[in-house]
Amino acid sequence: MRSRIVPIILVLLLLILQWQLWTGRGSVRDVAQLKDKLAEQKDANAKAAIANDRLNSEVNDLKQGLEMVEERARQELGMVKPNEVFVQITH
Repeated sequence: MRSRIVPIILVLLLLILQWQLWTGRGSVRDVAQLKDKLAEQKDANAKAAIANDRLNSEVNDLKQGLEMVEERARQELGMVKPNEVFVQITH
């Protein structure tokens, strides 16, 4: 009698562990879903990084463009900012 109980208990424990492995928290299915979500998030992050880099370069271009316009306006048109004094020296 006793010799039959031990294998039955071991088989039951094995079945419980297998059940948890396949359906419980941290199961194979959960890990696969998390890997998929991680891959999707990495793709989204890469796309967002590319978009951020593009926007940063556009901002830099606009800043430099405004500086160039300001420099040209100062040199060619003699324009000044508020509270500045324009002094022109001629030879």
